[in-house]
Amino acid sequence: MVTAKDFAAELPVAPIHQRLGIQVLEATEERVVGTLPVTGNEQPFGALHGGASVVLAESLGSIGSVIHAGSAAQVVGIEVSASHHRAATAGMVTGVATPVHLGRTLATWAVTMTDDEGRTTCTARITCMIRPTASQ
Repeated sequence: MVTAKDFAAELPVAPIHQRLGIQVLEATEERVVGTLPVTGNEQPFGALHGGASVVLAESLGSIGSVIHAGSAAQVVGIEVSASHHRAATAGMVTGVATPVHLGRTLATWAVTMTDDEGRTTCTARITCMIRPTASQ
Protein backbone atom coordinates (compact mmCIF):
# COMPACT_ATOMS: atom_id res chain seq x y z
CA MET A 1 0.00 0.00 0.00
CA VAL A 2 1.28 3.47 -0.90
CA THR A 3 1.29 5.89 2.03
CA ALA A 4 0.39 9.56 1.74
CA LYS A 5 4.07 10.41 2.26
CA ASP A 6 5.17 8.08 -0.56
CA PHE A 7 2.45 9.41 -2.85
CA ALA A 8 3.46 13.03 -2.11
CA ALA A 9 7.08 12.25 -2.94
CA GLU A 10 6.00 10.99 -6.37
CA LEU A 11 4.09 14.15 -7.34
CA PRO A 12 5.67 15.91 -10.31
CA VAL A 13 7.11 19.39 -9.87
CA ALA A 14 4.79 21.94 -11.47
CA PRO A 15 6.44 24.25 -14.02
CA ILE A 16 4.95 27.29 -12.27
CA HIS A 17 6.67 26.19 -9.04
CA GLN A 18 9.98 26.27 -10.89
CA ARG A 19 9.29 29.71 -12.37
CA LEU A 20 8.24 31.23 -9.03
CA GLY A 21 10.75 29.32 -6.90
CA ILE A 22 8.13 27.52 -4.81
CA GLN A 23 9.53 24.71 -2.68
CA VAL A 24 7.24 22.15 -1.01
CA LEU A 25 8.79 21.25 2.34
CA GLU A 26 6.14 18.97 3.84
CA ALA A 27 3.10 17.28 2.33
CA THR A 28 0.63 15.11 4.22
CA GLU A 29 -3.14 14.85 4.33
CA GLU A 30 -3.08 16.92 7.54
CA ARG A 31 -0.65 19.69 6.53
CA VAL A 32 1.20 21.00 3.49
CA VAL A 33 4.03 23.51 3.88
CA GLY A 34 5.84 25.42 1.17
CA THR A 35 7.96 28.51 0.61
CA LEU A 36 8.01 31.28 -1.97
CA PRO A 37 10.87 33.77 -2.40
CA VAL A 38 9.93 37.43 -2.54
CA THR A 39 12.80 38.26 -4.90
CA GLY A 40 11.69 37.74 -8.49
CA ASN A 41 8.01 37.70 -7.55
CA GLU A 42 7.47 41.37 -6.70
CA GLN A 43 4.91 43.74 -8.11
CA PRO A 44 6.23 47.07 -9.51
CA PHE A 45 6.38 48.71 -6.06
CA GLY A 46 8.74 46.13 -4.55
CA ALA A 47 6.36 44.00 -2.47
CA LEU A 48 5.49 40.38 -3.15
CA HIS A 49 2.81 40.22 -5.83
CA GLY A 50 -0.53 39.10 -4.41
CA GLY A 51 -0.99 36.73 -7.32
CA ALA A 52 2.17 34.88 -6.32
CA SER A 53 0.70 34.39 -2.83
CA VAL A 54 -2.45 33.00 -4.42
CA VAL A 55 -0.40 30.58 -6.53
CA LEU A 56 1.34 29.35 -3.36
CA ALA A 57 -2.00 28.91 -1.58
CA GLU A 58 -3.65 27.08 -4.48
CA SER A 59 -0.61 24.87 -4.94
CA LEU A 60 -0.46 23.80 -1.30
CA GLY A 61 -4.20 23.14 -1.07
CA SER A 62 -4.19 21.24 -4.35
CA ILE A 63 -1.29 19.06 -3.25
CA GLY A 64 -3.07 18.24 0.00
CA SER A 65 -6.24 17.44 -1.93
CA VAL A 66 -4.36 15.11 -4.27
CA ILE A 67 -2.88 13.28 -1.28
CA HIS A 68 -6.35 13.01 0.29
CA ALA A 69 -8.01 11.83 -2.94
CA GLY A 70 -5.30 9.36 -3.90
CA SER A 71 -3.98 8.35 -7.27
CA ALA A 72 -7.34 7.05 -8.50
CA ALA A 73 -8.88 10.53 -8.65
CA GLN A 74 -8.45 13.82 -10.45
CA VAL A 75 -8.33 17.03 -8.39
CA VAL A 76 -9.47 20.36 -9.86
CA GLY A 77 -9.32 23.68 -8.03
CA ILE A 78 -12.74 25.33 -8.18
CA GLU A 79 -12.43 28.30 -5.80
CA VAL A 80 -9.66 30.33 -4.22
CA SER A 81 -9.85 33.52 -2.19
CA ALA A 82 -7.16 35.49 -0.42
CA SER A 83 -6.83 38.41 1.96
CA HIS A 84 -3.52 40.27 1.92
CA HIS A 85 -2.67 41.60 5.39
CA ARG A 86 0.93 42.83 5.18
CA ALA A 87 3.46 43.39 2.42
CA ALA A 88 6.44 41.06 2.23
CA THR A 89 9.40 42.91 0.72
CA ALA A 90 12.31 40.52 1.25
CA GLY A 91 13.18 36.96 2.19
CA MET A 92 10.76 34.07 1.98
CA VAL A 93 7.08 33.65 2.56
CA THR A 94 6.07 30.34 4.12
CA GLY A 95 2.61 28.92 3.53
CA VAL A 96 0.97 26.34 5.78
CA ALA A 97 -2.18 24.66 4.48
CA THR A 98 -4.47 22.77 6.83
CA PRO A 99 -7.72 21.04 5.91
CA VAL A 100 -11.04 22.63 6.69
CA HIS A 101 -13.00 19.78 5.07
CA LEU A 102 -11.82 16.56 3.43
CA GLY A 103 -14.79 14.93 1.76
CA ARG A 104 -15.44 12.46 -1.01
CA THR A 105 -16.07 15.11 -3.69
CA LEU A 106 -14.74 18.35 -2.17
CA ALA A 107 -11.67 19.30 -0.16
CA THR A 108 -11.22 22.76 1.37
CA TRP A 109 -7.99 24.09 2.86
CA ALA A 110 -7.08 27.16 4.91
CA VAL A 111 -3.66 28.57 4.08
CA THR A 112 -1.73 31.02 6.25
CA MET A 113 1.32 32.71 4.78
CA THR A 114 3.94 34.39 6.96
CA ASP A 115 7.15 36.34 6.37
CA ASP A 116 10.56 35.49 7.81
CA GLU A 117 9.61 37.29 11.03
CA GLY A 118 6.51 35.14 11.49
CA ARG A 119 4.07 37.94 10.62
CA THR A 120 0.98 36.94 8.67
CA THR A 121 1.14 38.34 5.16
CA CYS A 122 -1.84 36.58 3.60
CA THR A 123 -4.60 34.13 4.45
CA ALA A 124 -6.37 32.15 1.78
CA ARG A 125 -8.92 29.41 1.25
CA ILE A 126 -8.85 26.90 -1.59
CA THR A 127 -11.55 24.40 -2.51
CA CYS A 128 -10.88 21.50 -4.85
CA MET A 129 -13.34 19.18 -6.54
CA ILE A 130 -12.40 15.51 -6.45
CA ARG A 131 -13.43 13.54 -9.52
CA PRO A 132 -12.91 9.85 -10.23
CA THR A 133 -10.62 9.16 -13.15
CA ALA A 134 -12.12 7.76 -16.34
CA SER A 135 -10.99 4.25 -15.45
CA GLN A 136 -13.22 4.10 -12.39
